[in-house]
Amino acid sequence: MNALIFAAGLGERMRPLTDHTPKPLLRIAGKPLIVWHLDKLAALGVRDVVINTSWLAAQFPDVLGDGSRWGLRIHYSFEGPTPLETGGGMWHALHLLGDAPFLAVNGDIWSNLDYASLPREPVGDAHLVMVDNPAHNPAGDFALGTTGQVHSEGAQRLTFAGIGVYRPRLLDGWQTVIGAVPGVEATPPRFKLAPLLRAAMARGAVTGQHHRGRWTDVGTPQRLAELDATLRK
Repeated sequence: MNALIFAAGLGERMRPLTDHTPKPLLRIAGKPLIVWHLDKLAALGVRDVVINTSWLAAQFPDVLGDGSRWGLRIHYSFEGPTPLETGGGMWHALHLLGDAPFLAVNGDIWSNLDYASLPREPVGDAHLVMVDNPAHNPAGDFALGTTGQVHSEGAQRLTFAGIGVYRPRLLDGWQTVIGAVPGVEATPPRFKLAPLLRAAMARGAVTGQHHRGRWTDVGTPQRLAELDATLRK
C-alpha cells in the first residue's frame, strides 16, 4: 500500500508558529509532527509515501530528505503557492500513488491508531476513521452506521479523523460531482474532497471504523502545546 500525507495547508490558525515553519514540521515531543506518521507508515510496511506541499514547501525535503532513514521512498507533490484543497491535492498526486488503494492521512493530526487495523482493500471507494466529537467540532461530520456504513446524515454523528483508505476511482468524474465552484477552472484544479465522499456515501460506497483511542487535531498553538506536554509525560 502507498500512502499520501496532506501537508500543503497554510496553517493560518497556527500563526505565528507557521510564519516560518509548515504546520506538519512543528515539533511534538522532540520530533516533527509528520515524522510520527512516517514512523507508523514504515512500521506498517508502506514503502512509497507522497507528501503534498505548498506553503514553505522547500523545508520538507530539507528536513525529511528522500525518506531512506525510515526505509521509505518519499515523493513530493508540489501544488504551487496556493494549496489545492484535499480533493485537488489528492487528484494532483494520483499519478504518484498508482492504481491500488492507498492510505491518506492529514499531516496536522496525531493519533495512537494502529494503521494495521485499516483495510488494505476497502469494500467500496473509501474507508474512513471516525472519532468522538472534540469540543471544536461538537456536531461531528458523518454518521457511522451499525453495519459499518458511513452516511452523510444520522443520529450518531462522529468526527472524521483525517485518516482513510481510498480507491483512486473515488475521483472518477469529479467535475460532475463538484460542479462550477471557484477553483475548478484552475490548472491544476482546486476542490474539496468532502463532496466526493458524500456522493460515494449516497451510493453506499463508504465504510468506516470508530477509533476510541487518542486523537488530536493539532489545529491551534494551544492544542499543539497540550499534545506536546502529554506525550512528553
